Amino acid sequence: MFGLEALDLARIQFAFTISFHILFPAITIGLASYLAVLEGLWLKTGNDTYRDLYHFWSKIFAVNFGMGVVSGLVMAYQFGTNWSRFSDFAGSVTGPLLTYEVLTAFFLEAGFLGVMLFGWNKVGRKLHFFATVMVAIGTLISTFWILASNSWMQTPQGFEIVNGQVIPTDWLAIVFNPSFPYRLMHMATAAFVATAFFVGSSAAWHLLRGKDNAAIRTMLSMAMWMALIVAPIQAVIGDFHGLNTLKHQPAKIAAIEGHWENVGNEATPLILFGWPDMKEEKTKYAVEIPYLGSLILTHSLDKQVPALKEFPPEDRPNSTIVFWSFRIMVGLGFLMIFTGLWSLWLRKRDTLYTSRPFLYLALWMGPSGLIAILAGWFTTEIGRQPWVVYGLMRTADASSNHSFMQMSITLIMFVVVYFALFGAGLGYMMRLVRKGPKTDEGKETNDGGPGQKRTPARPLSAADDDGAEHDRSLTKEI
Repeated sequence: MFGLEALDLARIQFAFTISFHILFPAITIGLASYLAVLEGLWLKTGNDTYRDLYHFWSKIFAVNFGMGVVSGLVMAYQFGTNWSRFSDFAGSVTGPLLTYEVLTAFFLEAGFLGVMLFGWNKVGRKLHFFATVMVAIGTLISTFWILASNSWMQTPQGFEIVNGQVIPTDWLAIVFNPSFPYRLMHMATAAFVATAFFVGSSAAWHLLRGKDNAAIRTMLSMAMWMALIVAPIQAVIGDFHGLNTLKHQPAKIAAIEGHWENVGNEATPLILFGWPDMKEEKTKYAVEIPYLGSLILTHSLDKQVPALKEFPPEDRPNSTIVFWSFRIMVGLGFLMIFTGLWSLWLRKRDTLYTSRPFLYLALWMGPSGLIAILAGWFTTEIGRQPWVVYGLMRTADASSNHSFMQMSITLIMFVVVYFALFGAGLGYMMRLVRKGPKTDEGKETNDGGPGQKRTPARPLSAADDDGAEHDRSLTKEI
């Protein structure tokens, strides 16, 4: 069907499930650190706005965390069901790395998550803050191990092959493989930026609807400071990551650039737009800037970038896909930087919270970080093809021996279940976002406690019906 084989369906299934999954850890990483900052600021300043925001975002964090755990369990099982040959070949490396993630990060998160979500007014303030910080650290430790495993598949080292299986010989070399530092920083920073725009978009939603209070303004202010500072840093990290990829995976860079062949000693141009054609081996309708490709990728005006025709056809990634996924990621990155700079200009003019054009931009930029993350993962994973472990094992040799019919049925089941289950979860989470934080402005402060009424700590208690007026859309204005 459509020229697809069982291997193609296995790849599509893995891409589908991991695309769903990566959205939740990205927000979890960013929100966990955001909550730690909010509680720290509340403890330091005594400003109840930070406490109100903590209660609000902790409910969204809990729902998101739960969906991330559930979707992540599926990924581990797929290594055994759909990619058993890969597990047999490289399981001695990837298995322990994923186990370390469970033993360190997941146990740390699970141990303190209960205190963080349900311990308000049950433990001391310092202990509760410590639990929040531990959960935040746990999310970053989880990122560390997951990126170590995936990076090893991109730039493997610290092993030997015995009887057709990878045998670890140097765990430090395995974990700290050549691409790991750049990919870890790139992903962690991407999570912070994505969360900043998610938070900023939520604040913009309420401001555009006339809900203007200290909590909403603080949400927008903190989000835009994060965008202003971190988005440019992410661009610099991306540049270093690109240089590392050029060194270790030159075919991926050639595919990303849609660069097919070098001409004499001429510098490599940068192709802004075009359509790489894998069959005709050229990029059609190319819009080029002379010398800029060499300048960006080699930091010189005369060095050439490796071209796709320098690699055998069977070793070339699909340039058509990664060419555009990379440009989507970079384009959104520039738009994030622009949003941060515009927010600074409006802040100086004291119109950050009232400029409707900017608020609409901030609203529509809400999913931009998550889209950029997906585009980046598509670029790095499809760009690694045809290898599942770069230079060692081809993807075609890694899959299990399943039939086309078996893969078709399971793929359809995954699509139906994921959209039903996680669609409901995302819908509930967005309902929480639309309600906005409850504040004590104009009321006597009540932190709750034994026998006192307080905002429920349970996430499912938050989406009651007393805020129905908050469910109106901006369709008419948009």
